[in-house]
Amino acid sequence: MSKHSRDVESDQILQRASRLFLLEETLLDSPFVEKIWRTRSEPADSFISIAASHSEIVVTRQEGRTSVTVRGPETRATTLPIPQNAEFFGIQLRIGTFVPTLAPEQLVDSSVTLPEASRRSFRLNLSELEFPDYDNADLFVEKLVREGLLVRDPIVESALHGQVRGLSSRSLQRRFLRATGLTQAAFWQIERAHQAVELLDQGVPILDTVQRSGFADQAHLTRSLRRFAGQTPGQIVRQRGSR
Repeated sequence: MSKHSRDVESDQILQRASRLFLLEETLLDSPFVEKIWRTRSEPADSFISIAASHSEIVVTRQEGRTSVTVRGPETRATTLPIPQNAEFFGIQLRIGTFVPTLAPEQLVDSSVTLPEASRRSFRLNLSELEFPDYDNADLFVEKLVREGLLVRDPIVESALHGQVRGLSSRSLQRRFLRATGLTQAAFWQIERAHQAVELLDQGVPILDTVQRSGFADQAHLTRSLRRFAGQTPGQIVRQRGSR
């Protein structure tokens, strides 16, 4: 079943990826990439994939086959099945970085698996590229940039820091939407929910989380986390207590 055709189940046994998977992460010194990560399958049927404001390139290796998927931002939490006996490696793109042949607005709440060219390579636009791995991710990104397969609009990141001058609000929104597939309002809603989840995971009380994350009240926080994290604040607190 498609990831985006399923709603998050209310079953509290379901866990978020950050709680279920053992993730290895490395920050990259790149204007195009935030970080890379890798993990492997866990002995569970499914997990909660929370909303995300970024796009990423994910490489999956399973039963001797490799595939590359470009995933867009996620505007809601969903339940994902866990492929068995698989390894995953991801390149999380910086906000404003995108694959120009794949329109960001069409990737929102969606993904595209790129066609395989051989057992060792895949196709992106007219280029045939070797499957990357965790250790050569920086070289792979550099190749994508050189060939114009990965581009960045610096205005987008500057806009998030309030450093843009000389552009109308409409022009800025258009640039932001073209590069990310999201409006600035949607981006900040997702980021605020992430901040709230992190605070709750750290043991910050719910009412303090409401205030520190900028929510109007506890009901507002609950609605946001149901949509973006697939759990209520109470469920997050209870799962933290069950560790």
